[in-house]
Amino acid sequence: MTRRRTPADVVRAAPGPAFEIRFDGRPLPALPGQSIAAALWAAGVVSWRTTRREGRPRGAFCGIGSCFDCLATVNGRPNQRACLVPARPGDTITTQEGHGHADLAV
Repeated sequence: MTRRRTPADVVRAAPGPAFEIRFDGRPLPALPGQSIAAALWAAGVVSWRTTRREGRPRGAFCGIGSCFDCLATVNGRPNQRACLVPARPGDTITTQEGHGHADLAV
């Protein structure tokens, strides 16, 4: 039986040890160098924002910071592009609802 090679195998990547981030209160692993979007995807999370008008789920779409579908609240700061923000130990990510400023009268 042939072992399937992962992208990390192909480039001989050896990331450092995993660390913990939290998404909506639940602990998830992340690896050094991963974006928040990549860490969420790797944990099976595909949606972390809802649209303003209809509350439809959104996650990463373009993966390069152009589309703004991946906005998340990171460490209390709304509207962070999860595909561009590197995951850091102890980060707290919460699902962003609408425009991310529920506490403001907008």
